[in-house]
Amino acid sequence: MTAKPPPRDAPARLLAVLAAFDHAHPALTLTDISKRAALTLTTAHRLVGALTAWGALERDPAGTYHIGLRLWETAALAPRGLGLRQVALPFLEDLYEATHENVQFAVRDGTDVVYIEWLSGRSAVGVRTRVGARWPLHATGVGLALLAHGDTALQETYATRPLAAFTPYTITDPARLRRVLAEVRGTGCAVSSRQVTDDALSVASAVRGPDGAVVAAVSVVVPEQGAQVPALIPAVRLAARGISRALGWQPERVPHEQPEPQPYADDASA
Repeated sequence: MTAKPPPRDAPARLLAVLAAFDHAHPALTLTDISKRAALTLTTAHRLVGALTAWGALERDPAGTYHIGLRLWETAALAPRGLGLRQVALPFLEDLYEATHENVQFAVRDGTDVVYIEWLSGRSAVGVRTRVGARWPLHATGVGLALLAHGDTALQETYATRPLAAFTPYTITDPARLRRVLAEVRGTGCAVSSRQVTDDALSVASAVRGPDGAVVAAVSVVVPEQGAQVPALIPAVRLAARGISRALGWQPERVPHEQPEPQPYADDASA
């Protein structure tokens, strides 16, 4: 694997230090940061010191660094983060109470879906989701709901790129992805099974902002075996519409309900 070139200017170096942390590496030593950011140890030490003094990083007694609360406070100002989550949370809680299964809320960031809320019950099926996690759009129920309502250029560009597979059921064929997206647009709901794990199925629906544009998606994830899809679809749609109305969406008329979608053959869930 080719080593990444070191960042050249000061802003790029600071961002490289922060980018060294991810869900797989939430705690790093100074040496780890130096290697992952492609910086000399001296440069990493200086930048980490500045970030720690500001509060973007925190150092524990063992000398390991973590993302600091100051950075979390700043990130909370993002309109597609905490603010959107606060509007959606009552409806997500209602959906959880109705199903007692995993409830997810996500937004699109480029070609990824980023989860900004997740509610899970003790007996809910295991999922590879956490707040802040990101997955490729094609491999998740919420991602399919978001991609289906993206512009044509986004969809075509996405369909022609390599589609990562996580299970034998992940969508990897561009023609099949286009068909799935057309079904999502036609039904208003994405029903996706076994794309990330081979035992889960998700039902997702898009959330609209004040101007009608899709800004997020909500889903419920259940065990694939015995999933009662027809019963889940109205609940997910109701949650999505409730969040949309709370965000200021005012449809001129109630959309005509399409026939209930069924899980895509050989597809998967988020």
